[in-house]
Amino acid sequence: MCAICGNPLLTHASNYSRRNFLKVIGGAGLALGVAGGGLMAAPSDSPPPKPQNVLTPEQALARLKKGNSRYVEGVAKRHDFIAEREALVGGQNPYAGVLSCADSRIAPEYAFDAGRGDLFVVRVAGNFADTDGIASFEYAVKFLGTTLLVVLGHDKCGAVGAAIDAEKGATLPGHLPELVEHIIPAVKTAKGQPGDDLLAKAIKENVLLNIEALKAASPILSQAVTEKKIMVVGGIYKLDDGRIEWLG
Repeated sequence: MCAICGNPLLTHASNYSRRNFLKVIGGAGLALGVAGGGLMAAPSDSPPPKPQNVLTPEQALARLKKGNSRYVEGVAKRHDFIAEREALVGGQNPYAGVLSCADSRIAPEYAFDAGRGDLFVVRVAGNFADTDGIASFEYAVKFLGTTLLVVLGHDKCGAVGAAIDAEKGATLPGHLPELVEHIIPAVKTAKGQPGDDLLAKAIKENVLLNIEALKAASPILSQAVTEKKIMVVGGIYKLDDGRIEWLG
């Protein structure tokens, strides 16, 4: 192992200059950036793949709301997927990130009448923000220019229902207990609220708790929220008509 750079495959002479060493490190960093699809590469002066996706948080939210209105009314846009494929070969700049339930009835791209490259979607049953989901959104915000994050729950959520059962003492099979652990705090909070529909209350509370989890995720998301570079909101998808009930 080289005592200078720590590379186990190299042994540099003791008079190896600091300037040359920095060149080696810089070259290695550039190589990693290229190999990793540009994650660490220097910013490019070329225009974004979809210039129309360069939006403020408020503009991004307004666009999502208009897209959902079209979806509910059944007048979705015609998307040119061939042209979108060509534009997105070299990169992506989604204007919004969506934390969605994995339920097969919920499709964020449809619900917001969005095209390819518009939404950065993370999906898990129960739409909760774990470490992997947070890291995914950190990537979207830090490197892709995403300015809006949406926690999207839905009514009649089976994962939240399972969390309610588990909180009452039911034994769930397989890895389901590990999944519902993330949702049980919302169930406990909802139980102390007025109203008889515990499932509906827990679904809403689960969205609200995960909005706060994303806002507080340091260092990247919390700083972006503080600097007003991103906005984090939530909504509940209504299965009967596809409408989004917005929260937060």
